[in-house]
Amino acid sequence: MIKKITELLSQNYTRKSFLKIFAAALSAVLFSTLKTKKIFAAGTKKINPRPGRKISTNYDLVAVQGENIPLMAKKLIDELGGIQKFVKKGDIVVVKPNMGWNRTPEYAANTNPELVAAVVKICLDAGAKRVNVFDNTCNEEKMCYKNSGVEQAAKKAGANVYFMDSFRYLSGNFPEGSSMDDYPVYADAVNCDCFINMPIAKTHGLAKLTLSIKNLMGVCGGNRSTMHWNIDKKLTETLAFIKPDLNIIDGYRILTANGPRGGNLSDVKKMSTVIASTDAVLADAYAAKHLFNINPKDISHINFAAETGLGNINIESAKIKKIKI
Repeated sequence: MIKKITELLSQNYTRKSFLKIFAAALSAVLFSTLKTKKIFAAGTKKINPRPGRKISTNYDLVAVQGENIPLMAKKLIDELGGIQKFVKKGDIVVVKPNMGWNRTPEYAANTNPELVAAVVKICLDAGAKRVNVFDNTCNEEKMCYKNSGVEQAAKKAGANVYFMDSFRYLSGNFPEGSSMDDYPVYADAVNCDCFINMPIAKTHGLAKLTLSIKNLMGVCGGNRSTMHWNIDKKLTETLAFIKPDLNIIDGYRILTANGPRGGNLSDVKKMSTVIASTDAVLADAYAAKHLFNINPKDISHINFAAETGLGNINIESAKIKKIKI
């Protein structure tokens, strides 16, 4: 890493471009110190992208504001057209929260456990054969699963919650020339009938915000720090590979500074909002604007994904339903 930074210093860059590259380098160093585990693909077998499902919903996006989290989750999904749009009887469902940090729920570093549990229950009530819940954590996984509150809440709701076995990572069959070529992807994230992406809304030192698109890093292995080089392209290619069927953003509490790890309650803001869309770009754009008052086009990875054709960043053109309960 030091050698790489030295090489960068020897080249000619504008001040703006140099600062961006240096920030990426610094972030990579910091993340490598947070988690030394490097997960590589098991064997030479490759895994193809998820086909995903083409799902037509009543609205492009639904946002619900309230205090009763289980009711908010149900209302979100009902307004989109009902859980049957996403989950069929006998389906294997993945619910992918953010539980990457050894923080308790009030610090807003991980997805709200009550929201995760509510979505798990809705899926099982719809006839799902199994709901799998997992995340590739940044801090020690046992502590993250426990202290986030997600493990206990999701298990109580009937989910299969487990640590991500290193032997179940396979080389992703990304397109030729991809920045993610042969990058390890967790097989269970691909081999499912329905993938529900459940990030918490928070700031991020490099990406500015971490929402639906950024949350998909949690299904990738490899050396996590390398994901922060050319991060916009890597995140976009991961989104195209996983194709989440539904994105539910936890904006009940948001982390407004010092993300993604947090640790100071003064950085937490209660917004009492949850957002859902089949379009990860639209969900992230809406959250950027309405939760953080940030122009989504100023978030480079959201803008890059939109320019690549993976979603709609123009909130004004979308059919949106807002509800207060």
